[in-house]
Amino acid sequence: MSEKTERAQRFRRHQTPAEQALWQRLRANRLDRLHFRRQQVIDSLIVDFYCHSVGLVVEVDGAVHKLQTAADAERDNILQGRGLTVLHVTNDEVRADMEGVLQCILQSVEAIPPSL
Repeated sequence: MSEKTERAQRFRRHQTPAEQALWQRLRANRLDRLHFRRQQVIDSLIVDFYCHSVGLVVEVDGAVHKLQTAADAERDNILQGRGLTVLHVTNDEVRADMEGVLQCILQSVEAIPPSL
């Protein structure tokens, strides 16, 4: 098993409270029958949530992300270079407005052009 895969498994076992809350709403195709994976390895990166069928990555950002904007931008560029759409939501948004976050995810899905 690769180091990234092992790390992703650790992340799945030790999710943040915001990730746990969002996962409860995404798991088992609960959001508009979309299948999400959590802590998915994509190339050399581990993303919080990934919906393969539409190519959507959802990242739940904590306070540390304010200090690493350049690194996050580089990650987004790598993912977008693979044809994926990246949506960032904050821990605070997940805690304070889960329904708004879910609507934002659905709007992102609708905005993704269908693949050929």
